[in-house]
Amino acid sequence: MNTLKISVRTLVEFIMRSGSLISSSGIRNPEVMQQGSRIHRKLQMCMGPGYHSEIALSITFPFTYDNVDFEITLDGRADGIFTDKTGINIDEIKGVYYDISNMKEPVPVHRAQALCYGYIYSTEHRLPQIGIRMTYCHIPTENIRYFNEIIEYSDLKNWFYNLISSYAKWAAWQTRWHEKRNESIRAIMFPFEYRSGQADIVKGVCQSILRKKRLYIEAPTGTGKTISVIFPAVKSIGGQVTEKIFYLTAKTITRTVAENTFRLLSDKGMSLKNITITAKEKLCILDKPQCNPAACPRALGHFDRINDAVFDVITHEDNISRNVILKYAEKYNVCPFEMCLDTSVWADTITCDYNYVFDPSANLKRFFSTQKQNNYVFLIDEAHNLVDRARNMYSAMLVKEYFTEAAKAAGTASIKLAKAIDTCSIYMLRLKRECDDIKKYNITDIEEFVLNLIKLSSAFDEFFHKMPDFPHPVSTETSEKLLEFYFKICKFLNIHEILDEKYIIYGDYNNSGGFCLHLKCMDPSNNLDNYLNRGRSAIFFSATLLPVRYYMEQLAGRQDDYAIYAPSTFPVQNRLVMIASDTSTKYTRRTPLEYNKIAGYIYDFITAKTGNYLVFFPSYAMLGNITQYLHECLYNNGYTLNDSKEFIKNNTPKICIYLQNQSMDEQEREDFLLKFADNPGHTTAGLCVIGGIFGEGIDLKNNRLIGVVIAGTGLPMICTENELFREYFEEHKGSGFNYAYQYPGMNKVLQAAGRVIRTSTDKGAILLLDERFLDKSYQALFPREWYPYNVVTKDYMGTCLKKFWENCYDL
Repeated sequence: MNTLKISVRTLVEFIMRSGSLISSSGIRNPEVMQQGSRIHRKLQMCMGPGYHSEIALSITFPFTYDNVDFEITLDGRADGIFTDKTGINIDEIKGVYYDISNMKEPVPVHRAQALCYGYIYSTEHRLPQIGIRMTYCHIPTENIRYFNEIIEYSDLKNWFYNLISSYAKWAAWQTRWHEKRNESIRAIMFPFEYRSGQADIVKGVCQSILRKKRLYIEAPTGTGKTISVIFPAVKSIGGQVTEKIFYLTAKTITRTVAENTFRLLSDKGMSLKNITITAKEKLCILDKPQCNPAACPRALGHFDRINDAVFDVITHEDNISRNVILKYAEKYNVCPFEMCLDTSVWADTITCDYNYVFDPSANLKRFFSTQKQNNYVFLIDEAHNLVDRARNMYSAMLVKEYFTEAAKAAGTASIKLAKAIDTCSIYMLRLKRECDDIKKYNITDIEEFVLNLIKLSSAFDEFFHKMPDFPHPVSTETSEKLLEFYFKICKFLNIHEILDEKYIIYGDYNNSGGFCLHLKCMDPSNNLDNYLNRGRSAIFFSATLLPVRYYMEQLAGRQDDYAIYAPSTFPVQNRLVMIASDTSTKYTRRTPLEYNKIAGYIYDFITAKTGNYLVFFPSYAMLGNITQYLHECLYNNGYTLNDSKEFIKNNTPKICIYLQNQSMDEQEREDFLLKFADNPGHTTAGLCVIGGIFGEGIDLKNNRLIGVVIAGTGLPMICTENELFREYFEEHKGSGFNYAYQYPGMNKVLQAAGRVIRTSTDKGAILLLDERFLDKSYQALFPREWYPYNVVTKDYMGTCLKKFWENCYDL
């Protein structure tokens, strides 16, 4: 018999929720939850020796609904159980910020939790009746309000049966669906003939999931890595080894690849509920999200309709995309983002951004609110991006000017709040006066400041909870500013809670001269490990996961975890890799003579064959400088610029040059890529910045791209943050330059080079314009498919290109 597990809190909140969607006060942020936990512990300790706190309770019982038999396991933890003159009592404690003096009865959802615990306990101990006590504590004042009742077991049983009956249709649907899903998964076979190395990936993923390991896969473009990690992960669901897949990405394009892969398996007969989580800003019907009934018609009565909306979508749709969510949200007049999150609970696979799993302030609390390990599989695409993303997720910063602006915004709305802001502002001013340029601190150096921040956070909590929802005592604009500042404080305090030896604390100044206090995560491995432990297995994969040792260190690899290098499936003769031996983009070499030489290389490269090319530079400044020299080179070779800004020359295909700019919107990016047409009759060269929007994630197949030039080694710019990384890793690893500059830079190079040769029939050339690529330290980072490469000068490059293109196209 199928057994469904659900917690008491999840059950009652799901079945009993009602009313409007309101998120203006930031309820349930981690700082508020910490304060609530503190109150729980304090009250429990004051209750005396006969009071038993945090009692785990569980019950499993059979149920039948709509001719479907199943079992439900309901579990939870009662805040307290005690005995008084009336008998045994269940105590449910709630720490709140709202005024409890005018409460006439407990909140129904809170009472329902206590009643569930009462039913479980009285059933287990065969009690004829049981007492229920609701304990409300006003967090700012610690005033307490009790609500007591005694309930007969027969009444409690009827109440409990009605509650479970409301959940039964969901449980019956899930039982039927899991049977259908698992049967279809067991029947499906790998949908393609295995390419070279693909079977090894599938086997590695299977073994990692079975053995609860983390796997790190370096797999070049074309190896079919997406289907190779998804297929065995899905098989593990069918085999009831796992229960849910999280496919995590950094970019929209890789999300689309995942969606298409799940859709492909569905077309082959597999039954699977797949959902993609889209950012709130992209789903919201308003220009700017405002989750309250006064601003959004969907928020009014949202919880009265949401369960019907979710049940409708999960019973009628398998591939639940953004458009599907928008369609059903409109039908039921509910918030599409909240509907998307609620629907994800019932999905088998969830495709989403990294932050929905790993970010402490944004992760899906529905799945990751506790430290419990679940049978989840994390498939982490483009995993090289997670290192920087994770460092940012687990870092926090406050700026002195934030406090000045917040004090002005608070105005006369709250004297207590304004005073708390001023206290912190004074402390920030003291730190500022001690810092000339950059200053590192020990954790003890900021203890007083953090204590004042905690008080400020409490003042904010009280301020927001005291405010009537509508209208606010301050303007909407002011309220939003204060709320934004409040969230920054909460993040700083939450990051402070997890500080360890892999952090540094420092102060410096931003470009506007504002003093900044940083809690900087240098190595995210401990924090990532904390979240990865909430799943069974994690598969990290990328076309550029070199050196794998570095990525395993930073991405929480353990001693007994695995790594796989999958060979390229593309014919080696379809790719030409060349390294220029006589040029460099080192700062000491950035002269007109060197720029002219680089421009000459680019000219000869893009005129060797008509087609589409991308040229990558280390900065916008160098892009601009070399563009001028490239234009001069074209003029010197007989080209002229026409009114359409095309370079033309008699009896020669025209050359069109397009530049990436720093402020391209989504439409401008699409227009830029549309310039790269298949089988072009002229040459197009896109000049871009390495590591930018065109440096990875774009897929120009076939003849839409036949060559890539990379000027420089992609090293990140020298700045305070990168120098701190260099110092930290020099001290801890003895390889500061590699960790802070070389490895991240080389990854950008590999990603940029990977834009050419996207399919087994593609043909293309790669030109690396920097003699540093000939150093052993760089060549140790070359992927296997770059061998053999050619060392060239400008004259010899032309010979290599001529021979390569002739062999490719039998010209």
